[in-house]
Amino acid sequence: METIVLDIGETLVRDDRHWASWADWLGVPPHTLGALVGAAVSQGREATDALRILRPGMDVEEACRARAAAGRGEHLDESDLYQDVRPALGELRAAGVRVVVAGDGTVRAGELLRALDLPADLVVTSDEWGVRKPDPEFFARVAEASGAAPEATLYVGDHPADDLFPAAAAGLRTAHLRRGPYGHWWADHPDVVETADFRIDALTELVGLVGAKEATGSTTSEGSPASDGSPASDGSPASDASPEGTTKVVRRGALRSVRQVY
Repeated sequence: METIVLDIGETLVRDDRHWASWADWLGVPPHTLGALVGAAVSQGREATDALRILRPGMDVEEACRARAAAGRGEHLDESDLYQDVRPALGELRAAGVRVVVAGDGTVRAGELLRALDLPADLVVTSDEWGVRKPDPEFFARVAEASGAAPEATLYVGDHPADDLFPAAAAGLRTAHLRRGPYGHWWADHPDVVETADFRIDALTELVGLVGAKEATGSTTSEGSPASDGSPASDGSPASDASPEGTTKVVRRGALRSVRQVY
């Protein structure tokens, strides 16, 4: 791999401060909101659905603006980073790999991340690009920012539907990170096992992947074969063939999968 691109939330940055702040804003115990976030994740729903359960009809973006106006907006410092972030990114750059941070986030989040002076060649958020995951345009921007061919670019993230599947559909190599609610809950789902080129438990494992030989077919770091059209291990059928060049959305259990057929 020549370039490694990393997601932000629950890949580089811990989300516990984020959810604790929301719980305080809504006046509920942190464990109540945490449990609802977990329930949403286990159902394959957006984590922000937990906020709407507590406040039906909530406009989350409007609430974010209200929090910022009240001086309760985004905050990010060194304590929000996972401990393996600086060692892993530093080793990757020392190995000659281009390191890009690109994930969903506000313009303010981008400013806060860059202020941390991470060992990265580029740090950018979705709002700065004007497009959010899993929109294919986001991953087109990732491919452009990579400066390398798609097959020499590895996208690393925890969220199957927002990170893994659309990155693979864009032709990028992929690494699924077992971290955060989505990363842990969906780690062994058949779609994740079949789609990810690598499955990792820590960012420091990325350094060992830099010299990994290009495979003729996608495999996970455990050596699991890529999907060959056979039934999934959960008993559900594999994705039906789609016309060449089309994107197919399927469901296996509660997990949304986006696959590109080439």
